[in-house]
Amino acid sequence: MKIGLRPSQIAHAERVPAPSRRPFLLLAVILAGEFMASLDVTIVNVATATIQNDLHASGAALQLIVAGFVIAYAVFLITGARLGQRHGYGRAFQFGLAGFTVFSLACGLAPDTGSLIGFRFAQGLSAAVMVPQVISLIQQTFTGASRLRALGIYTAVIAAATVIGQGLGGLLVSADIAGSGWRPAFLVNVPIGVGLLIVGRRLFPAGAVNRERELDLRGLLVLAVAIGLFVVPLVLGHELGWPAWTWASLLASVLAFALFVQVERRVAKEGGSPLISFRVLRSPGLVPASTALFLQWASFSGLTFALALHMQDALGYSALTSGLVSLFTIGFGVAALTWHRLPRRLHRLLPTWGLVVIALTDAGTGLLLRDGHGVGVATMVVLVLLAMASGCTYGPLFNRGLSHVDTADAADGSGVLITIIQLGQVVGISLPGTLFLSRVSFPASAVTSGHALAVTGIAVAGAALVGAGFAHRTRRVVPN
Repeated sequence: MKIGLRPSQIAHAERVPAPSRRPFLLLAVILAGEFMASLDVTIVNVATATIQNDLHASGAALQLIVAGFVIAYAVFLITGARLGQRHGYGRAFQFGLAGFTVFSLACGLAPDTGSLIGFRFAQGLSAAVMVPQVISLIQQTFTGASRLRALGIYTAVIAAATVIGQGLGGLLVSADIAGSGWRPAFLVNVPIGVGLLIVGRRLFPAGAVNRERELDLRGLLVLAVAIGLFVVPLVLGHELGWPAWTWASLLASVLAFALFVQVERRVAKEGGSPLISFRVLRSPGLVPASTALFLQWASFSGLTFALALHMQDALGYSALTSGLVSLFTIGFGVAALTWHRLPRRLHRLLPTWGLVVIALTDAGTGLLLRDGHGVGVATMVVLVLLAMASGCTYGPLFNRGLSHVDTADAADGSGVLITIIQLGQVVGISLPGTLFLSRVSFPASAVTSGHALAVTGIAVAGAALVGAGFAHRTRRVVPN
């Protein structure tokens, strides 16, 4: 990365807060917050069947419960990063953590599907304020080798949340504590959040980083509308029989995204701070790396969403058993922490071949379960390979995407990548989820559901192969 500040930032350099005097305690607090937010993306997967039975939720409502969090998270993530720059990373983190804790409590007490969907959106909005500050606080607090270790732990935490989220969700739902069913999957965040707020009260450096960077409210509004126009018909279309308004909404989303580009150009021309800087987008490797990451996470999220429904609603697995099967994602964490130890000659093509393996294992999972068979040893081996390939893809692509982003734009660059990843998860739940639900209506036989899962697996495999093509374009991007 390039080192230095732009002229407009030099006058405000004295406002940059000093690093924390207890850096590793600070790291523990912010990564625990990151862990909770990442956990909430996956912990709900194994609770969907119980939520469906308890609240009589439709398939579309289930998708909104899972995807609503990620939609709000994705839309407001870059704005959340901007809030940290304007008001202090620590202050923004604490504000987001407090909101996340409150709305986790609200989700756990939700009386019906509509309120649960609304609280999930609010929970995602709070996470969008909290999570962007994690990378910024790591960059601000650590340097050199200690920063690399901190970033490695950060990656491991995301992977651990994916693993523990599935298993913990299954354990909490199966325990049915005091007849509460799925509710502890959300309520577990409350004591953790309160504890982090108490411990972190005096840890965070105070002060604003850059008051000159204004909030791009115009861009935020247009982007929110564009994403809403795109996602809502994908989620509701199958349930409603694809009425004319769903197709009109999809067409309008294309126009809204085009309008967003024009609005951002106008904001930049007027001397403002656009939501997404075109300077950041022109950084070598950012666009192909982010596209590959988008397709990787769309593939992964689509398969795991369909697999969770198949195991519980068709194979009759309990939430705990489904959660234990999902422990295959531990392979993601292992690979994410160790891929750099592979011979350097392999690093150049690692993301490309990783996505090829993801495609093969996506299709393989669907074909192994196609005839209604239970999850056996062969399926678990394939799922572990899928997770390990994902871990070997994520780290290198993230590094390449940010490797030539100016240090002054690091928060915007990481915000773009994380937003793209979250949108990948939304699309993964919406498109493959809709494909799966369009081919099976529960209650259904294991064979019928297995056929639907096979079609879904092949579809997401195609997305991963396209992602491999974009990953291949990053092979010449060498991190500084």
